[in-house]
This record gives sequence, C-alpha cells and structure tokens, in this order.
Amino acid sequence: MLDLEVVPERSLGNEQWEFTLGMPLSQAVSILQKHCRIIKNVQVLYSEQCPLSHDLILNLTQDGIKLLFDAFNQRLKVIEVYDLTKVKLKYCGVHFNSQAIAPTIEQIDQSFGATHPGVYNSAEQLFHLNFRGLSFSFQLDSWTEAPKYEPNFAHGLASLQIPHGATVKRMYIYSGNSLQDTKAPVMPLSCFLGNVYAESVDVLRDGTGPSGLRLRLLAAGCGPGLLADAKMRVFERSVYFGDSCQDVLSMLGSPHKVFYKSEDKMKIHSPSPHKQVPSKCNDYFFNYFTLGVDILFDANTHKVKKFVLHTNYPGHYNFNIYHRCEFKIPLAIKKENADGQTETCTTYSKWDNIQELLGHPVEKPVVLHRSSSPNNTNPFGSTFCFGLQRMIFEVMQNNHIASVTLYGPPRPGAHLRTGELP
Repeated sequence: MLDLEVVPERSLGNEQWEFTLGMPLSQAVSILQKHCRIIKNVQVLYSEQCPLSHDLILNLTQDGIKLLFDAFNQRLKVIEVYDLTKVKLKYCGVHFNSQAIAPTIEQIDQSFGATHPGVYNSAEQLFHLNFRGLSFSFQLDSWTEAPKYEPNFAHGLASLQIPHGATVKRMYIYSGNSLQDTKAPVMPLSCFLGNVYAESVDVLRDGTGPSGLRLRLLAAGCGPGLLADAKMRVFERSVYFGDSCQDVLSMLGSPHKVFYKSEDKMKIHSPSPHKQVPSKCNDYFFNYFTLGVDILFDANTHKVKKFVLHTNYPGHYNFNIYHRCEFKIPLAIKKENADGQTETCTTYSKWDNIQELLGHPVEKPVVLHRSSSPNNTNPFGSTFCFGLQRMIFEVMQNNHIASVTLYGPPRPGAHLRTGELP
C-alpha cells in the first residue's frame, strides 16, 4: 500500500517520486513506468472521437488514484483519491488516513484545522469540505439523513455542520479556491529537469510556402545559486530551411535523439526519375521531444530540408513520445473575393474546417500504416496524409491533426546558396 504525503494546491507523493500540479503528462507516465513494480494496473482514459472535450485521465486502479490532465495543454490539473482504503495519506508527516486511522470529519478537522462550512450536494448525496487547493467529499451514513441537510436558501449555503462520524469518500488536490473553476497551473520549475519547452511555435512563410519556425521557448534559468533561486526564462529562437545543423544547435541546443533514416517510404510518390536509386548516405533527424518538433537534415549538405510538428493526441501511434507542439500555420486562401488572404491552422483545428477555409477539397490522401515491426499491428488504425502548400497534414480517423510536415523550397535554391560561397 502506497504511503503518500498530501501538499494542498501542489502535490501528492513520497520521498521517491511526486505527482505535482502542472506536471506534463509524459513526466507522470515516466514515474509510473519507473515504479511499475509498485504501481500496477494503470488505465489511460480519454475520448476517442472528441479528445478535447474531456480531461485525459491516468487511473491508478490498484491505488484508488486518478490524475486528471487538461485536454489542451496536457498538464496535471487535478489529483483525485477516490478510494481511501487503498492508500495511506499524511499531512505534514502525520497520518490522517491509514488502516488504523479512519478519515472521519473529526480526524480531518484535527489534521487540517478550521475552514468554511461544508456544502451539501443533494444530487450526489455528498458533503464537500473545501480548503484552499484541497477538498474532501463525505458520504452520508444513510439516505434518511439527507433531508436534514438540504440547502438553506435564505443564506444560499448548505448545512453548516457535517454529521459526526462521516468518513471521507473522495479527496481532491487542485490549484486555487474552487475545484469546478480550477485550471492546470504553469509548469513548476522542478519539472523542467534541464529541458527546454515550447510555449508556442509559429510557422513562417514566404510567397511560395513555409520558410521556417519561430519558437517561443521556456526554460528554468538557474543562476549561481540553488534551485529555489531559479526563475522562468522566456526567449525566442528562429530556424529556417537551409540552416546548417550547427545553426540549429546554436538556436535550440542539443536534440534529445538523432535518428538516421534507413529508407524513405514516401519516395515512391515522388515524380523524380531517380526516386528508385538508393542513396549512399542517410538523411537524419534531430528529435526535440519536449518541443514537439523533429528537424530533418540532408545527408549531403547537412542543411534543414524538413520540419515535423507533433500534436500528441491520445489514440495516435506516437502518443506520449512528444510534448504537444502548440503551432500556428498561416494558410494561403484563394477565393474569388479574397486575393492573398490567409487563415490560421492550429494544433486544435480539424481537417474538415481546414478544407472549408480553403474552399475546395484536397486531393485524395495517402494512407499511412504505422507499426513497430512487420508482424505487429497498430491498435489505433491508419492515418491519412494530405498534401497542401508544401505541407503534409497527417489526419487521424477522428478528424484531428496528428502531425504536420513542412517541406523546404525546391532543390535549385540550395544550389544557388552554395554557389554564392567564395
């Protein structure tokens, strides 16, 4: 049985690990993977058709804990303990829930002190006792007690007192004063762990298509002191097609991984006559997982030829590998009464809406089947790749965008640049 420390408006954890409000989903999953022998039977709950309509939930069924992540920014919003018989809980080092200590109203009052009157919810038959960043829900012992605690409409409050002996049914840790209005806080400095995250990514474009990325980056800027003295650093960096790998390293730092392509499976769709000629050396990716971005370099020139932006929707084959990339892409709209007009595609745009903005359907897609090996099947099904304005949109079966691949200008531009060198 887990023995965990409760920190209101902040976290639930022990000396080895801690679930902190504002923590990105990938870090919580990494804690669960590291301690898989202790924390077992974890469920991932999400809406397959409408992933933005409900919170993304990690349900620790063996321990009676749910971690609720905001559907948009994918940071930890609420920690819910829904079965207090499966876990030990303490506050300031003193237990208020264990096999020997029942979490009664008297015990909660002794451990946490006074607060506002409890509010009775007649629909749930529960009393809610609220502290800042912490709520307890108490179950009534019998249904016959309910009428005595109906709301007093003259004052707009429910019963002023919770029945003696009532025990906690659920506990919630969240940010702010209201569980209903809470939002996931900004990522705490303790969660950066030396990484840089992207607050937003703007796709830059010229007359013909995308030309590069402008990234607004977040980092924990540690000065000559302890972590407690660290402050959030916000800065902007831009990378462009044709930049060398040294340019990219100086702008974004070292990638988390370098991946060498073994083959180009999309080459068959190229009109080039030499598409079947095997390459003597392989193009390579810089994978920036916390930015949600991949950058492909040409094997011969070592210059940027492709960017890949990942949305990290649940139900996609690559889910939880990348942090969600909050991108904005300007699309050129060609309509009768609008010359040179642009509309913006974001991480949360649906493909049907993009086609409506364009005013015409896009050509038939290429169907993409992903699997880890030829003998394995992908449980999430195929995705569809649509080409548009030097970009490829990978679209999931629920109509959300899984990734966007941006291509640089045609090759002759690269030869002009090299010809200008002395």
